[in-house]
Amino acid sequence: MSAVFADSATLRYALAFEAELARAEAAEGLVKPSEAEEIVNLCATISIEPAELAKEAAFAGTLAIPLLNRLRAKLSKDAAGQLHRGATSQDVADTVLACQIRDAEALLAGDLNRILNDLATLAEQTASTPAIGRTLLQDALPIGLGLRFAQWHAGLADAGRRLARDVRTYAGLQFGGAAGTRTNLDGRGARVAAHLATALDVPNSLPWHGRRTGIAAIATSVAIVVGALGKMARDISLLSQNAIDEVREPALPGRGGSSVMAHKRNPTGCQIALTATYRAPGLAAGILAGLPAEQERGLGGWQAETPALADLFLIAGGSAQAMAEVAEGLEIDQAAISRNLAAADVGRDLGESVALIKALLAQPAV
Repeated sequence: MSAVFADSATLRYALAFEAELARAEAAEGLVKPSEAEEIVNLCATISIEPAELAKEAAFAGTLAIPLLNRLRAKLSKDAAGQLHRGATSQDVADTVLACQIRDAEALLAGDLNRILNDLATLAEQTASTPAIGRTLLQDALPIGLGLRFAQWHAGLADAGRRLARDVRTYAGLQFGGAAGTRTNLDGRGARVAAHLATALDVPNSLPWHGRRTGIAAIATSVAIVVGALGKMARDISLLSQNAIDEVREPALPGRGGSSVMAHKRNPTGCQIALTATYRAPGLAAGILAGLPAEQERGLGGWQAETPALADLFLIAGGSAQAMAEVAEGLEIDQAAISRNLAAADVGRDLGESVALIKALLAQPAV
């Protein structure tokens, strides 16, 4: 996940944007094939130190300015004049972000599906195992133990599907030019955009410079995924308390111990996931705050989105990886479960737990 949002990845996607734009415009007769070929070859071979470019971009206010200066310095006069035709700096920045979001969601989905597979197995195996259900942190009525796992599964699957849907819908091409009107394209802007979106493997979107609702939706969906992972982590951490002791994280060498208390077995994976839940709302709120973008292109709001989204995906990825390890090796203490149910003295009627588990698990995964 760090690699997806690294400066080197940002540079690679930006060069891909310029190369594919030249190809698309050549296909539509806007750029000579020889000029497009020169641009494409340079984008594929130029050596740029990402850290240096990042420093220059911070000074210029956008990545596109120092990048285009470097490219034009190595192109012929004619090719340099056609580089970046009809585009603007935000087209590059937003399309790069869309590519990174696409890749980040795919990585996250991999770990989410690992968790969902393990939770489905646990739910099926313990569907009719009597356990005490708890409401408001107090003993309530019996449940099938698998119902708890199935509810985690349903919440996480729903959050993952929502994120995947939002990414497919909103992480799309940005190509509108200086004021979002697609000038200097001889009326062929829509066709150039179609070529470009296909080449970069992102949805072909209409210009959205000042319309940030899609990015806000994606940010909110990532935060919901973090929350769904946190729900699972919160329950496991409560169930692993000494007085309850019904489940435990897997015992892994060097993990979950204490520097001074050898007897402790701390729920470290849950700790990672719960830490993420404290960070995610603020990051998502920062992106929501940028929705009132000024006119055709805002000042300050959209520029804050990339680092916030990167952090959101990073903590979501860390949480998902940690909880995947927990789900794969979750230890269930049947004796403790039976003891706690007996102590509650509320019988063993599981209601429709088994049928509900089947229904919850029948929902599609991510």
